[in-house]
Amino acid sequence: MDAACKSMNETGEREDPSVWPPQRPWPEVTLELPDPLWVFGYGSLMWKPGFPPAETRIARLYGYHRGLCIWSWVYRGSEREPGLVLGLASGGSCLGVAHRVQTEHRDAAAAYLYKREMVTAVYLPVVKDIRLDHGCRVSALTFVADQQHEQYAGDLSLEEAVAVVKRAHGQSGANVDYVTSTCACLDDLGIPCPRLHRVNALLGRE
Repeated sequence: MDAACKSMNETGEREDPSVWPPQRPWPEVTLELPDPLWVFGYGSLMWKPGFPPAETRIARLYGYHRGLCIWSWVYRGSEREPGLVLGLASGGSCLGVAHRVQTEHRDAAAAYLYKREMVTAVYLPVVKDIRLDHGCRVSALTFVADQQHEQYAGDLSLEEAVAVVKRAHGQSGANVDYVTSTCACLDDLGIPCPRLHRVNALLGRE
């Protein structure tokens, strides 16, 4: 599946799906997206949205929780040596970041996120209600884990997670850096995530 990490553009060159703005042709966005478009991030989308947000706020999504539950075959690992990245699994709630997309970037941002997040189809795009930090409820695009997908790792032990993260490296760099950057962002925002911080501590990064 490593070969899927970059798609072909119209000139036959390899395209990096994490680069903004997205190259055409754009993927079909099948969801009916809210207007204005908000995007809920809980991992790298918090600290690297990839598009220029018009507004960013802390927000909570109910019904899902954050966890290192996705085998990364592209950005932080490979199919042979997978890394671990965050996903939203069912149950509980998740405190993260909501980015409001500028109106003129709405279609491009949706296409960009589809290319970036669905490169191996382990994430499912959904529109869910979230509560912003000032109490307002809005609908947001987010990407939840497909718990039937072969890349869904489930609930690994701390020791298993640390062992994977220590050795993995992918298109976007070392898996350790992904965990450390996410923890740093959570700290800056004042968002607790004890399990992820424990992994970071066992990696010697705290």
